[in-house]
Amino acid sequence: MFLELKNIHKSYGEKDYKVEVLKGIDLSVEKGEFVVLLGPSGSGKSTLLNIIGGIDEADEGQIIVEGKVLEDMSKAQMTRYRREHLGYIFQMYNLIPNLTVRENIETGAFLSKNPLDIDSLINVLGLKDHQNKLPNQLSGGQQQRTSIGRAIVKNPSILLCDEPTGALDYATSKEIMKLIETVNQTYYTTIIMVTHNDAFKDMADRVIRLRDGQVRKNYLNQTKIKAEDLEW
Repeated sequence: MFLELKNIHKSYGEKDYKVEVLKGIDLSVEKGEFVVLLGPSGSGKSTLLNIIGGIDEADEGQIIVEGKVLEDMSKAQMTRYRREHLGYIFQMYNLIPNLTVRENIETGAFLSKNPLDIDSLINVLGLKDHQNKLPNQLSGGQQQRTSIGRAIVKNPSILLCDEPTGALDYATSKEIMKLIETVNQTYYTTIIMVTHNDAFKDMADRVIRLRDGQVRKNYLNQTKIKAEDLEW
């Protein structure tokens, strides 16, 4: 098994103000799977994503990636794990404003021992004609494509996406979902995506529904459709 989560608990606050966000999460993900995490606000989706990404720590439980237990890692080993194995895409693009599209993507390549070919990736991203532009010269969709390029160029084992289309309109959102689908299929990247958009479950390999900090449903999609055919 590529990724395993065992009895993950997470709380915030203390005593009377303690809120239990994750209440014993168990799940497994295969290499190359496209996983969608669904659930209402406060269900624990982003917290779970941050724990998988090593941004936050669980209070209890184990996360095992390719046989390595994250809880057993030192701070230096955890930093190396995030740098070499994880890519992050957020709702906000967080691009470096005084760097071009190509240079922003190159910042991700510098973090990897085995980066993807930048020219090839820029073509996949549809950014060839925009690679020398600065972020303020790009549309929202082009900025998100650049953000995806920066995350994927390091050739991560896992791509973590937190509401990647949250700031985009319908047409651009569909373009970005098609691009994420292409990344998954082209590079066999394991993708775990948090979203409020219920329609996105139809393009995923695995759908996990959270409510009140627990997994309520976890199933493989038997009727998977292409991103371009999504409607919402």
